[in-house]
Amino acid sequence: MASIKRFGLLLMTSAACAALAACGGADSVASPGAGSVVIVQPTPTPSASPTPTPTANITAAQFAAVTAVNGVSVTADEQLAIVNAGSNNNVNGTGATLNGIYPVSSTSLTTAADPSIINGFFASTNYVGALNGPSDTAFQGWTCNSTSAEFGGSGARCTAVPSIGTYAAATSVCPTGTIDDGTNSSSSPSLRFCRLPQTISADLSLPKIAGVVYRLRGQTEVGSDLGSSGGSGVTLTIAPGVVIAADSTEATNDLLLVNRGSKISAVGTRDAPIIFTSQQNLVSNGVSDATQGQWGGIILLGRAPTAVCVSGTGPNTASGSSTTCQLAIEGVTGRFYGGANQADSSGQMSYVQIRYSGIAISDGNELQGLTLGGTGSGTVLDHIQSHNSADDGIEIFGGTSNLKYIAITGADDDGFDIDNGYRGFMQFLIAAQRTIGATADSFSTEIDSNNAEELLPRTFGRYANFTFLQTALAPAAIRLRGGADMTFINGIVKSTNSGVACVNIVAGAGSGSDRTTIRAAGVGPTDNGGPQEAGPPVFTSVYFSCNGR
Repeated sequence: MASIKRFGLLLMTSAACAALAACGGADSVASPGAGSVVIVQPTPTPSASPTPTPTANITAAQFAAVTAVNGVSVTADEQLAIVNAGSNNNVNGTGATLNGIYPVSSTSLTTAADPSIINGFFASTNYVGALNGPSDTAFQGWTCNSTSAEFGGSGARCTAVPSIGTYAAATSVCPTGTIDDGTNSSSSPSLRFCRLPQTISADLSLPKIAGVVYRLRGQTEVGSDLGSSGGSGVTLTIAPGVVIAADSTEATNDLLLVNRGSKISAVGTRDAPIIFTSQQNLVSNGVSDATQGQWGGIILLGRAPTAVCVSGTGPNTASGSSTTCQLAIEGVTGRFYGGANQADSSGQMSYVQIRYSGIAISDGNELQGLTLGGTGSGTVLDHIQSHNSADDGIEIFGGTSNLKYIAITGADDDGFDIDNGYRGFMQFLIAAQRTIGATADSFSTEIDSNNAEELLPRTFGRYANFTFLQTALAPAAIRLRGGADMTFINGIVKSTNSGVACVNIVAGAGSGSDRTTIRAAGVGPTDNGGPQEAGPPVFTSVYFSCNGR
């Protein structure tokens, strides 16, 4: 359990690295676990010229939305006080400081802090938001542009046909391990379809071949479930520039699922991202900025801990040591995630686009753009765009994976949805919702524990350098509930509509100062000698433009 000392600002120092694991780069850093964590105040970066605040300060009721769960609530005044307890936050911001997702000036909107003191995973930055001013190119090239977010650069429109190349009968041949699905000579360009087997039972490589599109038909699985502690499975390797499309010629839900023990190696480049999309996107004008939900998406399942266990397994501990705790992933039937290996690897996804995915099977049982179930810190996830998902952009169930450079554009539900005891770090995040309107309960990020607020491991996350553009008529841009422990550092939060707050902090149990989500460190259920609780959420160097201001 974490024993916590507070000295002013609640930020984890590099001492957390020693307690949590090595402070390496993005490929090797461990996610947070049990241990002794000392939290100190960082040395701020040089002061930037602040944006003038409006003449009228925002009210608590405008800034924060109040939600009662099980008769427990956190007042708007209390939520605003939690934010104001942090450092360098501006709660009175206005929307004129952003041009789409880009700041209009190279001057940081508020004084930034250094997130690298939290853990070695984080890059040191001296600005707030995901982008360092109007000329930052970090998200250009490997993303596609849309009405939700214009990244600029050489990136194509998301509606454009991906770059597939010219089909030639002599050279556009399906590689070994795939199934020749014929050609589509009536389209422009002409294409050869090479279908993936529904069960990939041996290592399979998909090279970039001019004119070839790899096709998913139905529930395509990499390996079989080897359980929470089984051996090594198979690897699906995808070359830069490859296009994989769902099959629109039949009615089953097309998706790609990587089972526990197996891996995906989808490593594109800035100029040649790997694109997962719908077959409709392979012809001109086949999709529009309103298109969504044309296939299921990608699911990665791993052996890192989850707090929620299926009946007859678990329960889990603060250190995630249960070897029996597992849970079925939503969106499919009988596929499980979970285990005791925090460093588990489900492979790597880098420079990847996931377009027009997301299917609601039933209420609360959906396929997202990217679903992570119990994936560990050995899984490398960076430079990923989820575009126009009919549900969440990314949903994370438990596990310890860390993410960097993630763009969620046009999602119909939440941008970043984390729950079930997820414990990890994320940096350089963009959530830009659908300009034509998302569902009414869609948040830029929803942080949850499924109303199971005392389960272990406890949900624990750190967001750094994020830009959230909240256009949906949800209660707020950030929903934080379920007893989760969160720190937000160097962020921009903009809710464009009047009546939409910036934060919605929810507690579903306890009373007074003992309410979950906002209670002090060192209380709550005990395990392995003490409670795993880091205290109320912390906001540092976040610029808020709420309620359409």
